[in-house]
Amino acid sequence: MPTRILLEGRPGAGKTTVVRRLAALLRARRVVGFTTEEIRQGSTRAGFALEALEGGPRAVLAHVDFPGPPRVGRYGVDLGVMERLALPPLRAAAASPVPEELVLIDELGRMELACTEFQDTVRHLFESDIDIVATVHAKNDPFTDALKQRADTELIQVTRANRDALPTDLAARLERP
Repeated sequence: MPTRILLEGRPGAGKTTVVRRLAALLRARRVVGFTTEEIRQGSTRAGFALEALEGGPRAVLAHVDFPGPPRVGRYGVDLGVMERLALPPLRAAAASPVPEELVLIDELGRMELACTEFQDTVRHLFESDIDIVATVHAKNDPFTDALKQRADTELIQVTRANRDALPTDLAARLERP
């Protein structure tokens, strides 16, 4: 049975850090997916960048200067970034699962979920025979709440207290000889 882990935490808890460190620790797994990162202008958060794993391309997903739609809070979201960078490797993984492959998604958040095709792809991934680790916001949302309630999905809280040990613990569980 495939492994399904959702890493839930509040903003700043260290979810992205856990995913990046986990990806770096895995040696026997091919990792596909993406991470997101804040864009700061001085001390102010101005947006978010999305970066494909394995040294893939990076682009601005959301920014205060983007007009939208959609808009999430004060950010306009460029759904084309999801379609160009995030979806192709995820769709390929869902279509042809490979045992040594692991899908890492950071994050199943409001900006990413504004892309309907991304939601469809995530549903396909959770129905496929592939291991998945994804970060998720702690807020209620019908899409993520349904994933959290799946019997085959483990929900792990990410906190400042456990974020440093989590990547090593998860790597030991997920690494295959």
